[in-house]
This record gives sequence, structure tokens and C-alpha cells, in this order.
Amino acid sequence: MGAIEQLVTVAAVLLGALTTHVTNHAMERNRNRVMLLTRWDDRKLDAYEGYVDAVRACIFLAVQLYEHKEGLRPSGKTEPEMIAELAEAGRLRGRAFERIMLLGGDDVVEAAHQLNAAALQIDWQATGRVTGSLEEWRERNRVTFKEINEFHEAARVDLGVQGSLKDESHPERDLLLPPGEPRGSDPAA
Repeated sequence: MGAIEQLVTVAAVLLGALTTHVTNHAMERNRNRVMLLTRWDDRKLDAYEGYVDAVRACIFLAVQLYEHKEGLRPSGKTEPEMIAELAEAGRLRGRAFERIMLLGGDDVVEAAHQLNAAALQIDWQATGRVTGSLEEWRERNRVTFKEINEFHEAARVDLGVQGSLKDESHPERDLLLPPGEPRGSDPAA
């Protein structure tokens, strides 16, 4: 074997080794990128779920307080106890919102801002910071649940979940309310 043949063989081996190294490096880099994206998606999902859970917990406590104050459904708790529980739930909602600000995409963050504004209206009417009728109370709840659905939609898009909650197979739904009182009866009595 001549010197030229040996150089060609060595060059082919070096080229093969270089190609293998570049390919392995690119595959490892891609694998790490996919793992990082998956890890962030897991954290985003936890943050999105936690935020909606915190919002719904506040709504539940606000409904208890409002119904107690309006004489619709008495509670075994005192009003100050319920206000304290609602305040603590609001604090937790704020913490959950901060996670959205850190992890969420632009549309998710905007949807969270809209949801926060709507949910605060419920808190404020329940605590008496704003006044309103029962119908205004229900409308505030309707708006908030529509904003929850908007948040869900933005989160689904951000996470790459296929499908939509807004298409014809998912009609809009109203609040689930108990059957109305018989005509002429006073619900507060």
C-alpha cells in the first residue's frame, strides 16, 4: 500500500470520526432541548392547573360569604372567619398568578390578567367593597367563568394541546343554578 493510499485511508477514518462526532453532538443537543421543553411544559401545566384551582377556591369561598351575608344560605362560620379564609385564598391566588407571570406565554399571561380582574369583582361584591343585586352577582360569576374558559384555551394553545373549547362541539354554557323559588316567595325568608 502506497503512501497516498494510506493518507486516503487515514483521511476517510478521520472524516468518518468527525461525521460521527458531529451527528452525535447534534442528536444529544436536540435530545437535551426536547427534555428541557418537556420539563418546562410540565411546570407550565402545574402552574396553569394551580392557578385555576386557586381562582375556583376563591370563588367558592366568596359564594359562601355572599350567600351568608345575603341570607340565602347560612353558614356555621362567622363572617370574619369567612372573610379571613377568602383573604388567605386570595393570597394563594396571587402566588399562583405570579407563577403564570414567570412561566406563561404572552396569551396565557393576558388571559390570566383578564381572569384575575373578573375574579376580583366577585371577591369585592362578596365582601361588600362593591354593591350589586343578585343578578349582578350572577353576571360577575358568568363573566369570571367565561374568563376561566379563555384562560383554558390560551393554556391549551401554549402547551400544544390539539382541539379547541370554542368550536361547535362545545356550546357555551350558563351558570348552573338551583331551581327558582316559587313565585311570590321571599328567598331571604
